[in-house]
Amino acid sequence: MYSVTTPNAAQRPPADTEDRTRDRVLSAVLEHGPVSAAELGDLLNVTPAAVRRHLDALTQAGVVEVKRVATSGTGAGRPARRYVLTSRGQSSIGDDYLDIARKALERLGELGGSGAVEEFARERFAAMERRYEPIVDAAGDDVAARSRALAEALTADGFVASAASVQGKAPLPAHLASVQLCQGHCPVQQLAAEFPQFCDSETAVFSRLLGVDVRRLSTLAQGGHVCTTHIPTGRAAIAAARPGTATEETTTHNTERP
Repeated sequence: MYSVTTPNAAQRPPADTEDRTRDRVLSAVLEHGPVSAAELGDLLNVTPAAVRRHLDALTQAGVVEVKRVATSGTGAGRPARRYVLTSRGQSSIGDDYLDIARKALERLGELGGSGAVEEFARERFAAMERRYEPIVDAAGDDVAARSRALAEALTADGFVASAASVQGKAPLPAHLASVQLCQGHCPVQQLAAEFPQFCDSETAVFSRLLGVDVRRLSTLAQGGHVCTTHIPTGRAAIAAARPGTATEETTTHNTERP
């Protein structure tokens, strides 16, 4: 578990009440994050001052962290502050949900084989693909622009993503130009470490959305600092593949390539 200290202790409610409220805040961040302090106050019926006090304490303890999330329609204003759990926070709150999910997936694999787990992962990311498709398409045909739009959509969903261009330089030919899409947060990181089908399905979605054959270079689930996806931009985009095509099977593991 964690321990935190908060100023003005004499003015606070009894310690057990404070602890219970703090645990509720932590659980709400887990369930609803990335979430703002105002949203947490509404969800828990707690005053804004109390929510911020608990969030400050949880942040100081290293179990909650702030993510700056750009919100559409806000013009040039500062990105909104949203709270998510750190890996330490996920451990402190317990792993009952993780254990249940792991056991359910293991049982699904026993009953239906590895294909059943793959289908479950594909269905999970199908909703993401449907939501992101109009956002990415609005960026036009340029693969780099589509990659940036994808990164913005991912960040809005709490994945803390960025898209950085990597230009080909002499003696490298221009067609080797690319974008590296990085994600600093993964909500299913621990499950994906045991069930790589989640990473495979997400990568396949990226390939279809961008219309090019992408390669996953690293993942948080396998110990990487971030999830990194290589997106070629210097050659003509291939036709966007839909579910069930050959492209879906060739856009997942870089280890499957020579």
